[in-house]
Amino acid sequence: WGRPRQQGHHMQLSTILRPQAVKLVSDITSKKRLMQTVADLAHDVTGHSTTEICAALLDRETLGPTGFGHGVALPHARLEGLEGVQGVFVKLDHPVEFESVDKQPVDLVFALFAPEEAGTQHLKALALVSRTLRDPALCQKLRATTDPHAIHALLTEARTSQAA
Repeated sequence: WGRPRQQGHHMQLSTILRPQAVKLVSDITSKKRLMQTVADLAHDVTGHSTTEICAALLDRETLGPTGFGHGVALPHARLEGLEGVQGVFVKLDHPVEFESVDKQPVDLVFALFAPEEAGTQHLKALALVSRTLRDPALCQKLRATTDPHAIHALLTEARTSQAA
């Protein structure tokens, strides 16, 4: 059942983030438009409807914004019938207001989608992504990169310590 390679300590961003799930956007001016863009991209990788995904993401935001500071946000939602945890990454040319903890606008967004019944997989994926994106050197490289493939490589090759 499921994909055993996502088990335990071996969860890696390369299993969560597909190359085509990385997008660079220049024309977004609001958090709502950003969420729609994330949902569009997630629709491509999950097959779920953009409307459903967008609603699930915005629902989650009402519990407390997912911008965790330094221009990074980690919106997430559970989607029924999803196979394993899936991620999408959006980089903005112009940061947008996101009600982040440090009030800084956001330009790096890693959205995570988990099956309804994902249990700890969801939390492990969130921990992995937040650890990865807490690395200032990596974020600097991501911001300096304009090629989606290079961004995918940076994210999936990032070495994070396994200590939670």
